[in-house]
Amino acid sequence: FVNTGPGQLSSRGGSQQKPVNSADVEVVQGRVKQLLQKYCSGVWLSKIPQLYRIMFQEELHMHKELETWTHICTVEKPGSNNIVDRLVYPVLEPVPKPSTVPAVAPCKQSPNAKQPTPAQQTTRILRTLAINIPPSAQKSQPPLSPTSPNSTKLDFNLPETPKAHPHSPITPPSTPPSHQPLTPEIKQKLRQLLNKYSQGLWAHALPQLFQEAFGCVFPQNVLEDLTLLADTCMVEYPMPDNRKRAILYALPCQVQTQPRPRPPPLVLPYTGNPRVPPLIIPTTEFLSVLVMEVCSTDNIVLRFVGEGYSKALEVLEEAMLQFYNTVGAGLCLLSPKIGQLVAVAIEDDAVLRAQVHLVTEDTVKVYCVDHGFFEVVSRKKILQLRDQFLTLPFQATTCQLAGLEPFSTDRVVLKTLESLAIGRTLLVEIVEREGTPVIVLYDTSENEDVNVIAVCLKALQDKSMENPLQVNSVYTNVCVTNVCFDGSIYCQLPSRGQAKLKDIMDKIEAHFISQLTWELLVSKPFCGKVCLAKYKGKWARAEIINLHGSQVLDILFLDLGLPASLEVSELREIPPIYLKELITIPPQAIKCILEELNADGSVWPPEAVLWLRETVLNKVPSCMKIVKLDETRTVHIYLLTGNGAQDLQSSVNRQLASCPFWQRDIHFSKITRVSKPILPEAGDSPYTAPAQSNALTLPPKLDLPVVGQNMDVFVSVACHPGHFVLQPWQDLYKLVVLMGEMILFYNKQEVTQINIQKNNVYVAKIDNNWHRVLVKGVLTNGLVSVYELDYGKYELINYSQLQPLIDEFRQLPFQGISAQLAGVKQGVWAEESSMVFRNHVEKKPLVAQIESVEEGDWPWERKISVYLVDTTQEDNDIWIHNIVVEFLDEINRAA
Repeated sequence: FVNTGPGQLSSRGGSQQKPVNSADVEVVQGRVKQLLQKYCSGVWLSKIPQLYRIMFQEELHMHKELETWTHICTVEKPGSNNIVDRLVYPVLEPVPKPSTVPAVAPCKQSPNAKQPTPAQQTTRILRTLAINIPPSAQKSQPPLSPTSPNSTKLDFNLPETPKAHPHSPITPPSTPPSHQPLTPEIKQKLRQLLNKYSQGLWAHALPQLFQEAFGCVFPQNVLEDLTLLADTCMVEYPMPDNRKRAILYALPCQVQTQPRPRPPPLVLPYTGNPRVPPLIIPTTEFLSVLVMEVCSTDNIVLRFVGEGYSKALEVLEEAMLQFYNTVGAGLCLLSPKIGQLVAVAIEDDAVLRAQVHLVTEDTVKVYCVDHGFFEVVSRKKILQLRDQFLTLPFQATTCQLAGLEPFSTDRVVLKTLESLAIGRTLLVEIVEREGTPVIVLYDTSENEDVNVIAVCLKALQDKSMENPLQVNSVYTNVCVTNVCFDGSIYCQLPSRGQAKLKDIMDKIEAHFISQLTWELLVSKPFCGKVCLAKYKGKWARAEIINLHGSQVLDILFLDLGLPASLEVSELREIPPIYLKELITIPPQAIKCILEELNADGSVWPPEAVLWLRETVLNKVPSCMKIVKLDETRTVHIYLLTGNGAQDLQSSVNRQLASCPFWQRDIHFSKITRVSKPILPEAGDSPYTAPAQSNALTLPPKLDLPVVGQNMDVFVSVACHPGHFVLQPWQDLYKLVVLMGEMILFYNKQEVTQINIQKNNVYVAKIDNNWHRVLVKGVLTNGLVSVYELDYGKYELINYSQLQPLIDEFRQLPFQGISAQLAGVKQGVWAEESSMVFRNHVEKKPLVAQIESVEEGDWPWERKISVYLVDTTQEDNDIWIHNIVVEFLDEINRAA
């Protein structure tokens, strides 16, 4: 093996590339900007090299540097926990929001990145995967014209002859007589709708949204022939063999200019001040901030914590202290002017940058521009601010909390916010960057993360509307609204709040029927937001609890205790005239635990959950007896069917305990074990569809470059140089599509008992995501050992978390590739050398040069030997095997 030297490694075909100079960088940046003009709704970073090659017939070797090109694009993470792919957006000029339904609004700079639980960021890079994949072209398809309005499909199998494939790019045919083109009015309304949902909109959601937003019917013939939209929007088919699942995107924006940076937090004009660079908000999705002042929920003063921000400020203020204590001691400002920038000796050990706000005979009131507070000091402490201390932007900046606009000055909200935030370092998620940033704050100091917005909204609830709960009391007219996988149930009890809730929800139903609801479409969801979603055909209160990118999210129906996964287009804002009244009503669903049954939080057998649901869910009113209230306010009860007084022996608790399937040894004897790989027959799956008429088959094997060629990869798991797992970097977006669809599909399915077989392929729910897995072993305690076929991880899960992998989700090749490092002697690896290797490769995008491929009988048995190269440094390629060899030599010399 010959090292091609610094700057010589190509990620395609083993060819060499010349060292990059500044002129080349400018050319590439210009081309990337041109490419992004076509994809103003965003495009996956892993897909940019492929699109670049199609548009310019050249390889892109600097795609991993896009995050540093902030004047060209914005790079953000989607909301998910398994892929470090990034969404790339062109830099856009913010446009003022119109007061009425807009004409065609411009595309936004960035989406709503969503909302992992912030404390889990150290162990989970991204949360559930976004299904929003912006329109793009495949490598097997002809080059795209930069100005072409058409989009191409995301095809998992990449056919060699696109014209013969059912999902080739949409080309507008001659319009049949029965399919008349859209009227200009309908086109205009469609553009408005797509700009409201700048990250794409499922085509099947159009009829309902159109009717609600504009009070008119969207032409059905257009949904049957989306080629009629070729001049109005871009159309994409993210799932193979399913033409009914199309995503529509607004056409690219015509004007692409650089965004305005955040202005400095100065409120008084003064012409004599030197220029100070504006504060630029970091592009990272989640940031640490120090909250310094809360005037209202629309005016929160904070500063960013980290490199280039708080750390740079510390260095600056140390330099200022040293300077003014020595050289600058005589730089007193005898006649400060209002609005003038000055240095202020707040204390003997602190000199801060400030702006003059008020001057009296003996004192000066100043605003400390890096810390966000006002201070009144003696005129003797006002110093001239030298130019060398004006290179760092002023650090104090103003933000507003999302979702609390109607309660911005509410005394209860502000008191809660002050106790949770002021003077504390919190995690911030930026929902909107235009103008004053709109944010969500999280307190991650405890075991469970606290959403500050959710706590503020909870503080507004009227406790008198709750049904007071007392131990040993019996409650009648109880309605069970949900039965969870762990056997806990949610109940509604008669209360003043329930009666008021019904009255308001009836008014909201009438409002949606009688009014156009354009302004009530939810286009910027965030965790903690309370809105409306349909449950059994009627609107119900829902809180967003998790976001999977910009299209799919998880909600909790507050008054039912029922979680659900749905598309963002299914949400509506609460009408403003009912908002404050509705927020004050506490959630009407009470979490309960059935006494005497397993209450340790483990997953129940599917038979027990199904029996309990059939027995009590949404049945005639029952009664319950409370036997305990624990510290989490969870209620331990006996549940009795019917409203009459009954003996506890006839309670649902004891009926379930006497069922045969409640005995685990009886239940687990039904699980079979086999020693060779078996694929389930179509009849084994509870889901029936025409595509499943034959036995389910494995996906095709993943295509790999030939020996000696290179490929861009992402290392998802690294145990040691003898075993790690790669994913093809440029195919990550395909996995994003697949997993987003699996979330929507499986989260809507009922609990199903299946026949678990070793060495069989299933789908498993792990960390709120659905993964394609191989069962490695079935344990007698109800746990199953599985291998994630797309990520290379081993997990131990409850058997009830497994479901059949239907044929629709078997088309994409398994993305995890087992590998070993070439160029080093294989053997037993010590923990020290394994750790060095992991630190250099795990969770990182690299270049892999194929040294050998060892095929297996099954896709997961294939193993490759590769050289790994870190090409992130502009002038030096880092060969990982060299690092490992050098470390081993050092250890041997020390021994």
